[in-house]
Amino acid sequence: QVQLVESGGGLVQAGGSLRLSCAASGRTFNIYSMGWFRQAPGKEREFVSAIKWSAGRTMYADSVKGRFTISRDNAKNTVYLQMNSLKPEDTAVYYCVASPIYSGSYSQVNDYDYWGQGTQVTVSS
Repeated sequence: QVQLVESGGGLVQAGGSLRLSCAASGRTFNIYSMGWFRQAPGKEREFVSAIKWSAGRTMYADSVKGRFTISRDNAKNTVYLQMNSLKPEDTAVYYCVASPIYSGSYSQVNDYDYWGQGTQVTVSS
C-alpha cells in the first residue's frame, strides 16, 4: 500500500501562484508514476499532470500546459505541482495519485491505484 498526503492548497487571486506537495509513504519503492487530478463542483474528475517516477518524463493536460510544472524529489518521495498564472477555472479540489504499474496511459482515473484525500485550490477573479 502507498499513502499520499497533499498540502499547499489555498485561496489565491487570478494571476497568482501556488505550489502543491504530495508526500508518499508505505511501499514507495513500488511507484511507477505519480500525478495530479482535479475536480471542480459539478464536473468530472480530470487529469492535470503526471510524472514517470524513475525517468522523470512529464505529461500535462492542454489546459495547464505552460502554466503548471510537475516535479519530484525521489529522496523525499514527494511530488510537486507548481501552478503559475492561475485562473478562476483552475478552482477545484486537487488530488495526488500514484500507480505501481504502467497501464497504457497516464491521464485516466483508472490508471491510478492510490489517491490522496485532496486539497482545495480556489482562484478568485
